[in-house]
Amino acid sequence: MGDPENPQLSQDGNMVLGGIFSFYSSWKDRMDTYLHKPLPLQCTSLNFRGFQFAQAMLFAIEEINNSTDLLPGVSLGYKIYDECGSIARSVRVALALATDNTVVAALSKTPCTRPSQVQAIIGETSSSPCMAIATVLGPFYIPMISHFATCACLSDKTKYPSFLRTIPSEYYQSRALAHLVKHFGWSWVGAIRNNDDYGNNGMAIFTETAQRLGICLEYSVSFFRTDTSDKIQEIIDIVKTSTSKVIVAFMSHMDMDVLIHVLSQHNLTEYQWVGSEGWIVDSQIAAMDKHHILDGAIGLSIPKAHVNGLREFMLDVKSLNSSNNGLECTGDEDLTGVQNSYTDMSLMPIFNNVYKGVYAVAHALHNILKCNKTCNKAILQHIKNIYFKTKEGDEVYFDENGDPAAKYEIINWQPRENGAVEFVTVGLYDASLAAKKQLHLQNKSLIWARNSKQVPVSICSEKCPPGTRKVLQKGRPVCCYDCIRCAEGEISNITDSVTCVRCLPEYWSNERRDACIKKEAVFLSYEEIMGALLTAASVFGTCMTAGVALIFFKHRKTPIVRANNSELSFLLLFSLILCFLCSLTFIGQPSEWSCMLRHVAFGITFVLCISCVLGKTILVLMAFRATRPDSNMKLFGHTQQRLCVLGFTLIQVIICIIWLTISPPFPFKNFKEFKDKIILECALGSAVGYWAVLGYIGILAILCFIFAFLARKLPDNFNEAKFITFSMLIFCAVWITFIPAYVSSPGKFSVAVEIFAILASSFGLLICIFIPKCYIILLKPEKNTKKNMMGKKASH
Repeated sequence: MGDPENPQLSQDGNMVLGGIFSFYSSWKDRMDTYLHKPLPLQCTSLNFRGFQFAQAMLFAIEEINNSTDLLPGVSLGYKIYDECGSIARSVRVALALATDNTVVAALSKTPCTRPSQVQAIIGETSSSPCMAIATVLGPFYIPMISHFATCACLSDKTKYPSFLRTIPSEYYQSRALAHLVKHFGWSWVGAIRNNDDYGNNGMAIFTETAQRLGICLEYSVSFFRTDTSDKIQEIIDIVKTSTSKVIVAFMSHMDMDVLIHVLSQHNLTEYQWVGSEGWIVDSQIAAMDKHHILDGAIGLSIPKAHVNGLREFMLDVKSLNSSNNGLECTGDEDLTGVQNSYTDMSLMPIFNNVYKGVYAVAHALHNILKCNKTCNKAILQHIKNIYFKTKEGDEVYFDENGDPAAKYEIINWQPRENGAVEFVTVGLYDASLAAKKQLHLQNKSLIWARNSKQVPVSICSEKCPPGTRKVLQKGRPVCCYDCIRCAEGEISNITDSVTCVRCLPEYWSNERRDACIKKEAVFLSYEEIMGALLTAASVFGTCMTAGVALIFFKHRKTPIVRANNSELSFLLLFSLILCFLCSLTFIGQPSEWSCMLRHVAFGITFVLCISCVLGKTILVLMAFRATRPDSNMKLFGHTQQRLCVLGFTLIQVIICIIWLTISPPFPFKNFKEFKDKIILECALGSAVGYWAVLGYIGILAILCFIFAFLARKLPDNFNEAKFITFSMLIFCAVWITFIPAYVSSPGKFSVAVEIFAILASSFGLLICIFIPKCYIILLKPEKNTKKNMMGKKASH
């Protein structure tokens, strides 16, 4: 067991509580040769905080001993040890408490070790010593209640079954710090942490949460108060060369004491500090910050608390009298006017945690004493199940992990005119609320680094505005990126978008690429110039044809009208009117009926027109090539001509019916022709049907052209076949050139090409066949005689 350990402060009682605190924060280094037994640690650096925590424990014990309601007739004693900031010494004194390893008389018959009188242990302050102590005491199920050890790892009850605490786990604090950083828009931060379980575990949770929130750490360095000057200088160099302006410091007050000295030497005042509860409300650190490096710091602290009578008790140094502590006081010392870290009460919330821990043990012991013989006498189980309120109204209870409810105040360091710093509460964080309501900032003005009222900016890259997307910079964290403009047809309507969203087919991106606007629907309309001109041409052709028909009707008994079957001439004029009018069906927004009508009307009217011309051509050819005209006229009389026209037209009607039945034309939105426009057009449905209609017209036109060509030199003063040949030549030329022009023309221009082909061929037929006759009828009536038609000269 080694040398006996004696407590620094002790008092007998019916039941004894143990306490482990750091009355000193360091020790003198020595080189052990292990040739002889190592000497005890020689502690240095007096730490008044440890005495304050011990005083809070003594105050609570004294209150309980004077109470008539809690543990009546039972006195509580205590044994309080100094662990000197050493983990090894922490384990040693914990074993001393567990085994009552105190000095006994040399001749005493009492065994060297006796069963422990300690019911529970209050302490330690830091996480790493607590982990070591809890590991040792776990098998004995001796409760240990810490007031300031926040490492989330201590919530693991499989490793630390007897550990409890009255301060929330840093799991909640680390996440709260990450949300606080996110709230102020800091996505590019640096981090300094304690190189122990408190700092490493806390920073690991912070880093994990920060990554989920889109926050990047430019650097994360560890620090311990015993580090060499070279290691500390390395940290300073990293901070100086960094581009982030926010530093998250997950450190204890003892380590921050050392770091603040180094920071002051380099005058690093331009950084915004975000602090953990370990130092954010430590007035001792604020007093040491002569260069105002930490001014404007923001962080989390345990909610403010007040314990009536505790301050007066601490200033009464009679409570420190002990024969073993080496800190003997006369009891007459007056600390009223003394200003140092011992008389500073800024850590009252932590003192309150010690106070609540003692009361938790007392309530558990009280419940055990009230128990009957069958109830569980294990104090650890009773402490886990306690629930009570302190005299100030604070609720005390533990969850299944031995942790209290996680509530924090958000503190802002605000310098005052006298050079002092005031810790101003500017918000609250309550982990028990819904996620969106946990962080609440009050409507108070905050002070930032360099006494600024503007929130500092700490980002690696400027935010990408709507219309752009983020592209990561190679080899750098995700917070460092370039902003690339969205491609055509894609948008981003939020800031810092990682992708651009493609617009729906009927929409297109605007110039800023931040909204999809409906594409312009393009079709050949009556309102535009091209549509108006084609409409005018169609109407003009219709009127012109009607005029010709009217002239022919008026002069229907004249030889020139009767010379080549006036019935076919009137039918041809009627079909030409239909041809001119059917071009109008191609203009305007396509619909289901208009798409079917335009192609069917075009196909049938043109076949009717060509059939009439073909009938006239055959008639002329048979009339002038015959040896006996009467016999040929009988073979191709009026009835045969009508049947010829009807038969040729009926074939086209059948082709159209088959086309409409199998796969008719339909309105179609063409998105491919133009990126930013929708071409409203008529899809052919069955391309075979369309080309069958055109092909049939072409076959009839070629036949007509051949027959007319054969009859072009017939002896006649008015050669009908010659005019038909010219008209068919024009007709064929128009439609041969139509095919490549139609295929290569985009959008509505293909419709315009088709209308132009219809009008051009119709005008060709009208002008070549009928205008010469109208010229004679109207201007040369003397030639409108039977003799002239038959090629004979007029007699004088």
